Amino acid sequence: MYKSKKKIIIAFLLPSLLGLLVFKVGAMLYSLYISFTDWNLFGSPQLIGLANYIEILHDERFYLALKNTLFFIVGYLPLVLILSLGLAILLNSKIKKVTFFRGLFFLPVITSWVAVSMIWKGMLNPEFGIVNTIIRFFGGTGPAWLQNPSYVMPAIIITTVWKDIGFLAIIFLGGLQGISSSYYEAAQIDCAGKWQQFKSITLPLLSPTTFYALIITIISSFQVFDQIWVMTSGEPTADLVPVMVTEIYKNSFQYQQMGYATALSWVLFIIIILVTIFQNVMQKKWVHYE
Repeated sequence: MYKSKKKIIIAFLLPSLLGLLVFKVGAMLYSLYISFTDWNLFGSPQLIGLANYIEILHDERFYLALKNTLFFIVGYLPLVLILSLGLAILLNSKIKKVTFFRGLFFLPVITSWVAVSMIWKGMLNPEFGIVNTIIRFFGGTGPAWLQNPSYVMPAIIITTVWKDIGFLAIIFLGGLQGISSSYYEAAQIDCAGKWQQFKSITLPLLSPTTFYALIITIISSFQVFDQIWVMTSGEPTADLVPVMVTEIYKNSFQYQQMGYATALSWVLFIIIILVTIFQNVMQKKWVHYE
């Protein structure tokens, strides 16, 4: 009976496993092969060994893209985590119409990046955008957000935080609701204040959720593309603030250097894997489980 059930389970899983092997593992192995070739999409791939990877090490655009990507992560990560945690705490409190506000803050998450980027591109217009209009109303002078290389990345960070804050807030909200109220009741008996409760109970018990949010946020940050591509399109900064994925895209479809672009993809993949491994090692020092 057990063997027959096992065969039935395998039969149901087999199509999915074959699909995974062909479309995931197979595609990854093929891309690894392409990274060792010179290929322009039209001819046959020509093996050139490690030439693409050696070229990456000497490519100033690669280091500029990596620097911009890291700048984005450093600016975006703490901002979105802190704001989303604060929003989750508010949504977890007993305020009126809390369900409505939960849905409201989640709306940007289900909106496409192209739509969000176009909206923010209009809002950040130096002459007619609402952001600079508000700044001028208070007597200031708004910058050319998407035209000035010094401001374009902060503008991208603000846009990304606005879109992603609702998603991470829902994740934190789930973590907050998983903390037993008995901890807070015991703390109140000991006359602990709100800040003491937050520091000694909420943060430690929320650390597994924070770790998960940190992992997915860093991985997605390394792959930032849509908002930068749309918001800088047609602007003088379009070629001045490359990130890793925009360089991969340009080398693939504009310059038709598929081998080099695939090598860049594998370098990015290795960087993400190393960062993830480092996070998993470090989480033992600060992640607490009940």
